[in-house]
Formats: sequence, structure tokens, C-alpha cells
Amino acid sequence: MVDLVIRDASLPDGRKNIDLLIADGRILAIGPGLAAQATAGETIDASGYLLSPPFVDPHFHLDATLSLGLPRLNRSGTLLEGIALWGELRPTLTREALVERALRYCHLAISQGLLAIRSHVDVSDPRLVTAEALLEVRDIVSPYIDLQLVAFPQDGYYRAPQAASALERALDMGVDVVGGIPHFERTMADAAASVTALCRLAAERGLPVDMHCDETDDPQSRHIETLAAETIRFGLHRRVAASHLTSMHSMDNYYVSKLIPLMAEAEISVIPNPLINIMLQGRHDSYPKRRGLTRVRELMDAGITVGFGHDCVMDPWYTMGSGDMLEVAHMAVHVAQMASVEDRHRAFDAITVNSARIMGLEGYGLEPGCNADLVLLQARDPLEAIRLKATRLVVIRRGTVIARAQPRVSTLTLGTDTRTVNGADYAPFSAGPSPSPMHKD
Repeated sequence: MVDLVIRDASLPDGRKNIDLLIADGRILAIGPGLAAQATAGETIDASGYLLSPPFVDPHFHLDATLSLGLPRLNRSGTLLEGIALWGELRPTLTREALVERALRYCHLAISQGLLAIRSHVDVSDPRLVTAEALLEVRDIVSPYIDLQLVAFPQDGYYRAPQAASALERALDMGVDVVGGIPHFERTMADAAASVTALCRLAAERGLPVDMHCDETDDPQSRHIETLAAETIRFGLHRRVAASHLTSMHSMDNYYVSKLIPLMAEAEISVIPNPLINIMLQGRHDSYPKRRGLTRVRELMDAGITVGFGHDCVMDPWYTMGSGDMLEVAHMAVHVAQMASVEDRHRAFDAITVNSARIMGLEGYGLEPGCNADLVLLQARDPLEAIRLKATRLVVIRRGTVIARAQPRVSTLTLGTDTRTVNGADYAPFSAGPSPSPMHKD
């Protein structure tokens, strides 16, 4: 007797007709032909559709999400106006409003199969109402979402009065990760000093580091170099993530040929944010116009772990967004020109296993003993999932179904001809039409 059986699933690694047995919130067994051997409380017929570990967003701003229009809209659509708008909104924030908006977004995330989020928390305001609110949210959503919080000095670790002390108080309150934003300090010297101070703090406290780094078009921005060097100096290998790195799209190729091996030596992870990066960067260009995404393929080729972040949804910086990590990967595939089959598999990894590795998630994956956290997609492989931004048919957390959706199927009436159209049946090498997944108790 097991709690849940999933039969006839396709897996991201290419295996087909696979069954999963789930008991006590974990994957008990995985392989072909298992469903016939088990009695289950519930059976889900995947009908050949793709079963994946849940999506993971390693870079988000949960304190700002869904605040679009408060106190006004970002008319220029620029990063700097967004920061100024947030500075106007921040003094008016209340714990109650922050919790309400963050929980609404978490509900959206669950519906999209997004069950792990790393959120930056602005600690520039010494009231720390943002930290208080998101710590409360972390407790509320813990049965459903793995939520990590980053102490983020939005206005600069040295530039913002009391930011340094507020950051430490946020860590004392239980915030998980040390953040930073060196390119927003007043001088290059202050920026380098902030990286050193924050890496030292993380080493002393035994915490990870995740810095907004070189989020600029300036090809002379060199803070990732400093971060890599300080990672090595303080022995923080595999505990440091550099987010954005948009300056790398403008850097000289010779310098990058030295920089990427240094990053690989430090075992730094990289978190580009494709939607936001291409929207906010290159604003001083006419044409040719730079698009701002870092050198994704080159970093992956060097063995560096790359995870894609959503960053923002309907906030002062970004008026769009849906909580859909497949939308993030879809944009990355286009902007980074990840056209090969291998590239698109790597893009899927960047919103699943790579980002789980960056967050240090335990029990994540599709192997016996892993947590039974899963999402069934209306697609038959990772490439099709990205192409279609596939419907999440079933979302499972610790072996319990927490979200369901109907397949996206249209019924056409063309004269006397009536037929259904399922986008998942249009892949050139598809096994052909399959019935919609059926659920039975």
C-alpha cells in the first residue's frame, strides 16, 4: 500500500512510460511497470506527459511584488526610476500589506509549479518591516514552498545610513543569506570594500552569499572579479551566487577569458534574470542596442552553475510577469540564442536542478528517497515544455496534490467538422495524441 501512484510519465532525462510510487511524502520507487504492483490511495495517469521536479526561482523580490502603481507607475521603465519609486513606497510599507501581497504571489507560484523561491529582502530601512513580514510569510508557506530570504541592502551597504547594522539585525532575526549591491555604492573603492565586508560576515556566520553584482552596462564594472577573489580568500566555495552580471555582455572578450576561469575556480554560481535584464539594460543605447543578458552559454560551458531567476512581477521595476519559470526559460532561449537541443535542455535545468543546487535544497530530484515534490506538465519533454510554456496539470508537494488544472485544449467547429486541438500533440517527434490525464481516487 502506497499513498500515491503516478503511472506512464515521461521524465526530463528522456525516460518514458515510467511509474512512481510515493509514500510518506517521498519517492519510494521509480521505473517502468511499477503501478501494477502497488495499491494506492490515489492514482494519477500521466498519459505520457512530462513529470518534473518543481520549478525553482533563485532570485526574486517578494517584498515588492504586486505593488505595481504604488505610489505611481514607472514612466520611463528604467532601473533607476524603479529604485526611486521603491524609495518613495518603502516608508509607507506596513507588515500587513507586505504579508498580503507576498502570500497572493505565493498562491500564484504554487499554481505554476514553483515550490522554491529565494527572495531578496530590502534592509535599507532600519525599521526592518520587510524582514518581519517575509519571515512571517516564510513560516506560513513552509508546508508548500521552500522560501529563502536574503538580507539585501538595496540602497548600498555603505551608501545607505544604518544599512550595515540593519543587515546584521535581519540576519539575527533569521534571514538566511547575506546580500549586497556593490555597483550601487558611491565609489569603486566603497564597492570593493562592501564585497569584502559582506563575504567576511558570511564566513563568520557560516551563511551563503547572494549579491546583485554588476547590474549595469558599464564594461569596466569589475565587482564580480572582487567577489570571486574574496570567495576564494574566505573559503566560501559553492556558497556564493552572483546575480545579474549584465556588465559581462559589454566586457572585452580578452578580459572575460580571464574572468570566467576565476569564477570557476571560486565555484561561484550565476543567476541571470532574463526578463528583467533585457527590459532594463541598454537604456543609454540607440542602435546597436545591447540587451543585457550575461554570457549564459559561455558560463555553462565553463562548468559554472547557472540558474535563471524571475526577479520581479508587477512591481516598480517590471510591469509584467506571471510567476511562470517556463516564461523565464523561454525568454533566455531566445535572447541567449540557445537554439540547440542541448541548450534547451540546459535552459530547463536552469529553472529546476541548477537553481535547486544554488539554493542548497535537500531532497530535491527524481530519485528514490527524494521528496515527492513534483509537477506534471502538458508537454512530453523539456523542450516542448519551454516552447509551449506548458500548463501545470498537477502540482504535488510531499506526496499530496496541492494544485490541479485542466489541459489546455481547444474545440474547433469548422462547418460540419468538429475536432480538438492540443498544442502538446504538435511536436515533430511526438508519440501522437494522448488522452487527457485522468485522476481517480
